[in-house]
Order: sequence, then structure tokens, then C-alpha cells
Amino acid sequence: MVGRPAVPEVIWARPERAGRGPRPAFSRADIAAAAVRIADAEGFDAVSMRKVAAELGCGTMSLYNYVPRKEDLYELMLDAVSGGYEFPEPSGDWRADLIALAHQAREMMHRHTWVPRLMSPVYGFSPNALRYLEYTLSCLDGVDARFGEKMELIAMINGVVTTYVANEIATAERSRSLPWSEEQEQAARTGYLISQIATGRYPRMAAGFAEDPGPIDLDGVFDRALHRVLDSFDR
Repeated sequence: MVGRPAVPEVIWARPERAGRGPRPAFSRADIAAAAVRIADAEGFDAVSMRKVAAELGCGTMSLYNYVPRKEDLYELMLDAVSGGYEFPEPSGDWRADLIALAHQAREMMHRHTWVPRLMSPVYGFSPNALRYLEYTLSCLDGVDARFGEKMELIAMINGVVTTYVANEIATAERSRSLPWSEEQEQAARTGYLISQIATGRYPRMAAGFAEDPGPIDLDGVFDRALHRVLDSFDR
């Protein structure tokens, strides 16, 4: 395959263009933007080197001169959307700063619903990911903890956000695939649950729903999950 390295290589360590020769027709930013457009419009599984090349108006094999592997393309995509974070000056309240950043992450993942599928330490050290980590660590400057502990906290927060949003996205996608409305689905399931609780076989569930019948505040659940992670670190 053209351009595919025979040894492990980080795309960011590879020069975007050679020192000599004609100026490349496309930048990495161009390629990433094309791939993101496809993923946003058609879904992550629609992204291919062939489609990205067509979007750019070049041959598929030519694209491999810029991006040796499809995995590199994914890394470019994730870095591109990570460039959308806003990094205000840390407020001095590290909990508030990290919660605000988590909300930004949640919103970004809902704009680009394929992102949770790519969240992996393998893609954790791109330029915009490093900016994100450096900023997050700056929010933790006043916290008396070792570097490794701070990185664990960042990973736990990212894990909560990614898992939570992935479930939200999966629920929404399932609802869109059904031949009835989400409200009809919920009514049918609620009716079944009530009928089962009414049998008396689930007294704890019955007591729980009597105490808190719902509906569930999903935004509140998200915030409480974040606070519990932060509580475990706050000492």
C-alpha cells in the first residue's frame, strides 16, 4: 500500500510535507475536515479512504501519500473536533473548571456522535489532545496530588462523559429505528414495569418508585456522576 510505513509511526511525527518538491494539494486539516463531514452526515462506518478522496477530489491512492493508514485518518478526525474546546483562564475552583470542561465534551460528542467510538488512549497525544491535557492540568495546579493521580482523575472524568454520552446516543439511535414514537415505547415499558411491581414480588422496587416516581432528570444524573468522581478525589 502506498505510503504505509513498515514500522510503527505516529502521524504527528511524520512531516506534513517534504522540504522539497511541489506544495501538497491538501493539508491534514483539509483531510480531517472532509472525513468529519462524512462521519457527521452519514455515520462513522461510512468513513473510508475512498470516500474522503472523493470528497477532496483526488484519487484514493494519492490520499495514502498524506495519510498512511486509516487509523491515522481517525486520529486526524478526533484531533480536528478536539480543536473546538474553549479554554478560559482557570478560575481557581478546579471542580467548577473540570465540570465546565466535561459539559463541553458532552456537547461536542452530541455534535459528532461518532466520537465516543474513537475515545482511546491510543489517540490521546495529538496536538489538540495535548492542549486539552495541559489546560486540564493547569486547572489542577492548586491540588496537592501527584501527576499520576491527576491523570487518573482526568481519565475517570473522560470515562464518565464518554460512557454517558454513548448511552444517550445509542438510546436516541434506537428510538429513531422504531416504527413507533419514543413516547409510545416509554408508555408501553412503563405499563409493563408497573404491572410487575404490582405483583408484590419486588417490594424494594415498589418502595423506591413510591418515593421517587420520576421522570429521570438525565442532566441531573450526569452532574451527579461527575460530582461523585470529583468527591472521591477531593481531600
